[in-house]
Amino acid sequence: MFKIEYKSKISRARIGRLKLPSGEVETPLFLPIATFGNVRGLSFEEIKKIGYQMILANTYHLHLRPGTEIIKKFKSLKNFCGWNGSILTDSGGFQIFSLKNVKVFENFVEFLDEIEGKKHKLSPEKSIEIQLDFKSDILMVLDYFCGWPYKKKEIEKAVSLTTKWAQRSKIFFKEKINFKNHLRPLLFGIIQGGVYKNLREKSLKDLLEIGFDGYAIGGLGVGEGVSKMFEVIDFLVKKIPEEKPRYLMGIGLLDQILKAIKKGIDIFDCVVPTREGRHGRIFVRSQKFKYKIVNILNTKYKKDKKPIDSKCNCFVCQNFSRAFLHHLFKTKDPLGLRLASFHNLYFYFEFIEEIKRAIKKGKV
Repeated sequence: MFKIEYKSKISRARIGRLKLPSGEVETPLFLPIATFGNVRGLSFEEIKKIGYQMILANTYHLHLRPGTEIIKKFKSLKNFCGWNGSILTDSGGFQIFSLKNVKVFENFVEFLDEIEGKKHKLSPEKSIEIQLDFKSDILMVLDYFCGWPYKKKEIEKAVSLTTKWAQRSKIFFKEKINFKNHLRPLLFGIIQGGVYKNLREKSLKDLLEIGFDGYAIGGLGVGEGVSKMFEVIDFLVKKIPEEKPRYLMGIGLLDQILKAIKKGIDIFDCVVPTREGRHGRIFVRSQKFKYKIVNILNTKYKKDKKPIDSKCNCFVCQNFSRAFLHHLFKTKDPLGLRLASFHNLYFYFEFIEEIKRAIKKGKV
């Protein structure tokens, strides 16, 4: 289900191919965030036009709105939202543990939703059931997430519960899925352990014994610092089996993506390109694998006839000036947010494609 096609001669970077129910996707891969089943401000036709083959949708939010039962009436999340590519759904753990008034029990998590204040319960099995109802291509197990700052005892609890929940998720998944089907959905485990290498190693060892189709590194980029984050990544990647896809959750700054790919990471997701775009911050090339951010709200762009990025072939850069984008943001026209988000996602896609070309040439 995962085949490595190219290996770098100068780093641990690789190019792979994932076979999924909705088709094949090539890695390294960046996933645009479709929290509620849509990439904010853009159509899926535009996302496809850029070249993206896979998106990330949010189990927690979609379960609350519009609700799993409504999505089931459409037979799949793809049918409901009109996306014909592949979908990875998270487990909902990160969002739930970010809420207030969360109670953690051995068998489930209890929380109040942020919409109506109603009490909900989410178990490892329920999270998998929801994702199967969505007909996701890649499902994530429910994990225990600790926000920064944390104490080692909290991380020890997180690792223990994450392992127990991963085991239950795998059992439930196997009961529901025909493993003889070579185009079945994939189930990824999530490695926890904070900044503590012994706990990260224990978490990975436990997950390897359970056995998953891929392994995600969770709980990073929460405040521990970039150097410590990459220390953990470097430590773990060497221990994750080479034949398994590696997913670094929630990390999306371009220089960090490049560095992580060199260390052997395959899959990324982050809100950065669309969030920054909505705030008028637009990515522009400076030199190979280098970029700067243009704040289009700056007055100096009011009369600027140049495109956002003269080296970019996207629809926005080929048709609009910086002055026009500045005008759209100043007049609060939603088109400005859309164009900036489109360009940023295009920039991210081309950045990853450039890395792939460099891997094949032995330069990354």
